[in-house]
Amino acid sequence: MAKLYYRYGAMGSSKTANALMVDYNYYERGKKAYLVKPKIDNRDGEKIIKSRMGLERSCDFLEHLVMMNDEEIKEYDCIIVDEAQFATKEHVEFLVHIVDDLGIPVICYGLRADFRNEPFEGSLWLMAWADRIEEIKTVCWCGKGATCNARIGEDGKIVRSGDQVVLGGNDKYIALCRKHYREGNLGHDAQS
Repeated sequence: MAKLYYRYGAMGSSKTANALMVDYNYYERGKKAYLVKPKIDNRDGEKIIKSRMGLERSCDFLEHLVMMNDEEIKEYDCIIVDEAQFATKEHVEFLVHIVDDLGIPVICYGLRADFRNEPFEGSLWLMAWADRIEEIKTVCWCGKGATCNARIGEDGKIVRSGDQVVLGGNDKYIALCRKHYREGNLGHDAQS
């Protein structure tokens, strides 16, 4: 029975690397996975998914998937969505349709919350509707589990307000445990 999976984690938890490994596993078994990401995510190029550790693969846009007819979608054995936090409620409803009506598993990877520790629209609906919710873990500088995504400003301090979406990697974000996120402690003093 097909399921809708939401595999979430803080920045740097290897979500994209996991998505690319799952895609490769399908390929290795002679199966056809359809790898997509929301169009807003153009950090690594238009139709490219790239992990921090260098794994890279071409993909399509989630917005194209939702325009496909059911017969086109049935050509695939699995749908893999990277950066799923950027999906809309309507996109997630369509992913539910793929699972429930077409019997195709959908595996989504993304953030649970933004730099203010508030949910993204896609994350909110995936947390509500996914059949399986799994955390991909990473650690804070202190060694505790990191669950918060802190945005770092030009001054080297945590940013607490601004646009929800500002694309970036290690240059703009750091994963922290909740305590250090709340304190605004990036660990600079702890490392001396």
